[in-house]
Amino acid sequence: VLSFRAVESQSEGQCAPVDSLWRRYSEFELLRNYLSVTYPHIVVPPLPEKRAEFVWHKLSADNMDPDFVERRRIGLENFLLRVASHPVLCQDKIFYSFLTQEGGWKEMVNETGFQLKADSRLKALNATFRVKNPDKRFTELKHYSDELQSVISHLLRVRARVADRLYGVYKVHGNYGRVFSEWSAIEKEMGDGLQSAGHHMDVYAASIDDILEEEEHYADQLKEYLFYAEALRAVCRKHELMQYDLEMAAQDLTSKKQQCEELATGTVRTFSLKGMTSKLFGQETPEQREAKIKVLEEQIQEGEEQLKSKNLEGRDFVKSAWADIERFKEQKNHDLKEALISYAVMQISMCKKGIQVWTNAKECFSKM
Repeated sequence: VLSFRAVESQSEGQCAPVDSLWRRYSEFELLRNYLSVTYPHIVVPPLPEKRAEFVWHKLSADNMDPDFVERRRIGLENFLLRVASHPVLCQDKIFYSFLTQEGGWKEMVNETGFQLKADSRLKALNATFRVKNPDKRFTELKHYSDELQSVISHLLRVRARVADRLYGVYKVHGNYGRVFSEWSAIEKEMGDGLQSAGHHMDVYAASIDDILEEEEHYADQLKEYLFYAEALRAVCRKHELMQYDLEMAAQDLTSKKQQCEELATGTVRTFSLKGMTSKLFGQETPEQREAKIKVLEEQIQEGEEQLKSKNLEGRDFVKSAWADIERFKEQKNHDLKEALISYAVMQISMCKKGIQVWTNAKECFSKM
């Protein structure tokens, strides 16, 4: 559950926003599904994970764990910021209602009939295997999204294994603290130095919990782009479906033109049931042929208009999609660069703290 406040004033003619709103994860899912279907050419920002993935063994995988719930809340807030900063999505009226109105926005979503459009995704599952002339750019983009998902998944698994090892290394330093403390009890001249060194080791051992909690923040940034990979593939699938519909319309138009030509010339180029029937039961009368030719000509005209419309729609989709994909690439490069640099800085800081602990211990030993 996420609570947020609307802080900006409403536009003229819009209802005043309520002071605060509560939204469940399922409501965010509905909003994102609506945006994905309504704006097929846009790389719609992903939601954070609903269940914890790529966790190291000391981290709770419980979906109701307070730390996980808080990280998911931050992820949902980031999703809203992504949508609000998008030049197209931010203008959506239903998104505005989601942010400002307690009720009514779900009814607005259902009235769009987006679910009927969403059902057409089932066609997209097979369209990939039937498209005869796929766009090379979208094919390469789909392969890239697969590879991006693979490398980020591997990176997250490596990071989880490192976290497990690191946790053990830090915690075992607590044994140094215990041993130095026990040793100090039997020494007079060396006692204070050993006790102080043991204290530094205890502090060092306890610091790993905060360090790995900070690491989870960077892991969540990587996970966002793990899920963005699926958003990229969704755009590719939508293009494949449009290309498939275009090819089917062109094929149907070609077939009708051939039928019309055969009726006009009285020649049959390919085997057909109609041709066999004519041979068995006699030729059609000129009047019947003319009537059929007239119907086919009307259908051909409609088919040509439909094909022209689909071609135009396809070109518009490609133009809009690639503009948004370029925007996404800039965002991705910037975000991942910043996340990796910050992660490296954190690791350097962690190493410096380890050096400082042993430097302090050395000073304690020197004073004995």
